[in-house]
Amino acid sequence: MKRVLVTGMGMVTAIGNNVSENHRSLRLGRTGISKTAHFDSHYASLLPFGECEHSNEELKKSLGLAESTGYTRTCLLAEKAFSEAIESAQLTSAQLSEYDTALISASTVGGMCLTDQLYEDANLKSDGSEYLESYSSASHTLKLIKKYGIRGFNDTINTACSSSANAILLGARLIRSGRAKRVIVGGADSLAKYTVNGFNALKILSEFPCKPFDENRDGLNLGEGAAYLVLEAEEMAGGKQVYAEIKGFGNANDAHHPSAMSDEAVGAIRSMRQAVESAGMGYEAIDYVNAHGTGTPNNDAVELFGLSQLFEKIPFYSSTKAYTGHTLGAAGAVEAIFSILSIVHSEVFPNLHTVSPIAPEPPVSSLIRNHPVNYVLSNSFGFGGNCTSLVLGRA
Repeated sequence: MKRVLVTGMGMVTAIGNNVSENHRSLRLGRTGISKTAHFDSHYASLLPFGECEHSNEELKKSLGLAESTGYTRTCLLAEKAFSEAIESAQLTSAQLSEYDTALISASTVGGMCLTDQLYEDANLKSDGSEYLESYSSASHTLKLIKKYGIRGFNDTINTACSSSANAILLGARLIRSGRAKRVIVGGADSLAKYTVNGFNALKILSEFPCKPFDENRDGLNLGEGAAYLVLEAEEMAGGKQVYAEIKGFGNANDAHHPSAMSDEAVGAIRSMRQAVESAGMGYEAIDYVNAHGTGTPNNDAVELFGLSQLFEKIPFYSSTKAYTGHTLGAAGAVEAIFSILSIVHSEVFPNLHTVSPIAPEPPVSSLIRNHPVNYVLSNSFGFGGNCTSLVLGRA
């Protein structure tokens, strides 16, 4: 079976405009959760969010897209992270246009970040804006395909909060099966009235920075961002820096509730078990779990229960959503990169804001350095019971 190696990474979140800035914030325990500067919403002044630093205008200028049209914020964040990833992997335009180079992206928000403009256009209250072709969840993928001349297999996945984890899973399967030699995988989502109002209606948004795995947790913070990884078959990675290997993956469905996980953690347990078993290792080999850890009462309790059913002793674990907010469709790829940073730098990043842990085995509370991290289990559990787990390993 072909090995799947990570040769490039790029990202933008509330704690950094690239991979190195994100790493620095993780090491410093610096959160990006605060009041927003660019998000126009009734809730912007009422709730904290994980907002990326630059405005749309600043992003367009820095990306050389000042004269381009139809770029939503989701598209701009995707472009920023994607460009860093392919530069990191030293991919040429010729390689990007090869038929065995694929692109699997993910998004839940897509062009819905322009809720008001969509309403105007759909109800013929405008003359037709520049965004008429930008409202779908795949619009950012189509922008990337057109700009970079990608001709291989492509897809856009929307499985809620596990979307970009499933993009990584599908990309790894394409390489393992020989259907592609190189796959760029990841996802992007921006803050949007549509999602903020929806999550608020579910009563799961916190008025404070979220505190995963704390007795007094009261909800999540929404965030935005984008992250992409370049996956390559082993024979394509010669001479390149290899950051990690995609060792295993699992996907299962809770089949329980549209927006809550079952108390028995059915989907979570199955996805974690599949990921570890497909990696060909025992549970004792996992050095760290990058938990889904949203900070909601249901998710954190269920995830910990699932871990307790699989591990004789739960390894180091923490959630990084208290840094970035929940970036929805981008979360799986964002946290896969965080997991790889943990492996590459032999570090475990701390869980923020947890004062009274809900379990006897508390999450990591301060930066652990010089600790060998060979294998990380990264969880992404989404609405509709969509549960995906990845095992990332030292290459």
